[in-house]
Amino acid sequence: MNKLIIFSFIISCISCNDLTKNPSKSNLVWEDNFDDIDLNPNFWNIYSGNGCPELCGFGNNELQYYVNDSKTIQIKDGKLILTSYFDTISNSFKSAKITTNGKIDFHKGYLEVKAKLPLVIGSWPAIWLLPSLDRKLNWPLDGEIDIMENVGYDSCKIFGTIHTAAYNHTIGTQKSDSVTISTAHNEFHTYSLNWTDSLLEWYVDTILFNRIKRKSFDRVEQWPFNKNFHLIINLAVGGDWGGELGIDTSNYPKEFIIDKVSLFKEKP
Repeated sequence: MNKLIIFSFIISCISCNDLTKNPSKSNLVWEDNFDDIDLNPNFWNIYSGNGCPELCGFGNNELQYYVNDSKTIQIKDGKLILTSYFDTISNSFKSAKITTNGKIDFHKGYLEVKAKLPLVIGSWPAIWLLPSLDRKLNWPLDGEIDIMENVGYDSCKIFGTIHTAAYNHTIGTQKSDSVTISTAHNEFHTYSLNWTDSLLEWYVDTILFNRIKRKSFDRVEQWPFNKNFHLIINLAVGGDWGGELGIDTSNYPKEFIIDKVSLFKEKP
């Protein structure tokens, strides 16, 4: 465990005024409002283990261990609460990660996740997509779409990113953009991805903050988004990015609260 670094800081955030109309949401194909007592097993897998996702060969050196218990995953008042905390007995962080792999797999569509983010240095909440495969993931060739990422030391900034063989952070070519949301930690916002054959668009509420278009000459190295992917929601701690300025252990536990997940698709 790295030495504890505690920061006192002032959050200075501005609002974004790049407003645009969201794509049509007329055909709802899947939704979870978290109205049941427990997480719906027809929709969700609960991951247990370290920071590396299922069937993958990469990680980001995060410090949390994902566990399936009532301290890290609970539903209360129609909201899913993912909690990360420092376990003094094991001297390690525990947290939560869920996926729809093999249950809700999809290709294209308009996906929304309404959520409220944690606020603490060291947190790394994420809403993202990986391919649904019957083999081990070949990252980054198989592709990754990050719908929402946020790190505690840059707390008001929301990132949307793709990783492919041609565009990924390990070679400094990832395609990414961000928007500043000053109320991301005390209000719910809707984080969305519009995915078509030739376009990816990222929204926070009505704010369009990133758009990536497929070029006519793109191959799988540039655009591997022609197969089924699945949704992942997790709350990481530390790591290469989230822990860049240390971890404020004194301000844990923290909650990542999800109010609703919705998927819309065009009618065939």
